[in-house]
This record gives sequence, C-alpha cells and structure tokens, in this order.
Amino acid sequence: MIHGILNIYKEPGYTSHDVVARLRGILKQKKIGHTGTLDPAAEGVLPVCLGSGTRLCDILTDKRKTYRAVLLLGTETDTQDTTGTILHTCGPQRLAELGEEEVRRAAESFIGPYAQIPPMYSALKVNGKRLYELAREGKEIERRPRPVEIYRLTVDSIRLPRAELTVECSKGTYIRTLCHDIGSRLGCGGCMEKLVRTQTGRFCLEDSLLLSEVERLAADGRLDERIVPVDEVFASYPAFYSDQERLDKLLQNGNAFPASSVPEGLLGPGEQQKESRDGVWMRVYDSRRRFIGIYEYEGGRERWKPKKIFPGGD
Repeated sequence: MIHGILNIYKEPGYTSHDVVARLRGILKQKKIGHTGTLDPAAEGVLPVCLGSGTRLCDILTDKRKTYRAVLLLGTETDTQDTTGTILHTCGPQRLAELGEEEVRRAAESFIGPYAQIPPMYSALKVNGKRLYELAREGKEIERRPRPVEIYRLTVDSIRLPRAELTVECSKGTYIRTLCHDIGSRLGCGGCMEKLVRTQTGRFCLEDSLLLSEVERLAADGRLDERIVPVDEVFASYPAFYSDQERLDKLLQNGNAFPASSVPEGLLGPGEQQKESRDGVWMRVYDSRRRFIGIYEYEGGRERWKPKKIFPGGD
C-alpha cells in the first residue's frame, strides 16, 4: 500500500469524489481520501491522502486556502455561480455607473472575520439532508451565518462587468458566496464565473499533478518521486528519534513516554522552561528512523502523549 499525499490538480468537470475514484483505479488501493471539496466547475489544488496518510485529512482540511476567482457583476443565480439559473440581472445603467475604485473598496471590505450564510447549493447537512438536495426539490430553508475569515483579498484586474480576485481564507469559506455578497454590497448583484484553488497549506498549484500524469508516472514506476511523505507535512515541528529499545516498544504500541527521554535543547531556546512547553507538538521516530506520529507535551504529567499516530507509514 502507498502511504503519503499526492498533490492533484482537479480539472473542471470532476467532483472531488471522482478524483478519489480514479486514483483508486490507477493505484489499485482503496484507502484514499481527499482534503476538501472543490465544486465540479472549479479546478486546482486538491491534496489527496493515501494509506496511513488518510489520518491527515482532517488536519489538511483545516489549512488556509488561496484562490483565484472571476467575479461577474450584474448577475445573480441560484447557485451563486454561472452554472445556475439566473435570478436577477442588473440594468446596464447601474453597471455603467460602477467605478473601479468602488469595486475595489466593496471587495476589500470583506477582509477580516466575516459571517457568511452558506449557499443552498452546498453539501452542508440540515436535519440529515444535504442543502443541495433540498435546493433541487425547489426548497429553500433558513441557514445560520457561519464565521469564516478572509485573511487577504486583492483585486488583480477589473474589466467590468468582471473583476479578478485573489483570496486567502479560512476553511469553510465559499468563494461563490463571497462573490454574491460583493455584488450585493455594490447593489448590482454578482456571481462567480471561474474558480481556481492555487494553494492549500503547503501544497501549491505549480507542484500539482493531473490525473493523466499520475497514471503515466504509476505505469513507469516513478510515482514515488511525487508522493509527499506523511512526516513532511509536519516539517516545521522538532523531530525526536528514539535510541532505546524499551522506548521503541512504547512508541510502537501508541503509548505516551516520559519527558525525560527527550534531550534538553531539542525544542529550541523558546521552549526550554517546562511551563512553556504545554501543548507543544513534536515529530517522533523510532530507533530505525521510522515515523511514528505527532506527540504533544503534557506538562502536568511530564510526558509526551500521542496526538496523531500513523501506523504503517514507514
């Protein structure tokens, strides 16, 4: 079984589940999971976890994401993008009155914490049923605003009625809803015409692979060159390598181990005092340099306890 992460470029027309299904066929293994849904019409970075790497799915889903989007002003649809049914169009006079600076101010006003109402055409569940299923039945229900955050938003170009945006945001942010809300703030309506996800955490567009490229690399026996090892996702955390057989047994059974096993100085000068270590994470390897998992310091018991173990990932 293959363990690790593949940085896939999801092409338009595929669902995220389609990508996983294709990879199961190419790699001949079932244990595969994606790290955050992209709409079928959207494209771009979709990290896919393999084998023990599937234990990373929740961690990678939480990462910041960056998108390039095209906002089409003057049109509102039921899906908040151009794949939906048009509900309203703005008169040409209002569009003609729009100035570039007005569009920039409206878009940039969403930077920061933002209470976003999820779209009806989304996979969120209400009373056990997905919103898009209700929408397809012609039903619309009240949705509670959800806290998201726009860390960075730039308007890269404006050729009215279109504006190109770059958005860095928290998990759970709907870019098509952001486009809809910018249009509402301008009083002309808006929807998303195009969306490309350019980054999720450490995974970038320029390093991503098309499914056809994965298929070719797998056939040539070279896919290992492009699989990101599980522990590399945690490269920013200090690494501890066991040098004791007794400690190896504790690690292999997923047990906590004494803080005294870790040499002083490993955590760096900012973490030397025990009172400052609580909650610190560390990569842990056995004496054969096999990655065991991520451990967290528990000051009250002066030990390192397992936070996330990755069995079979060596």
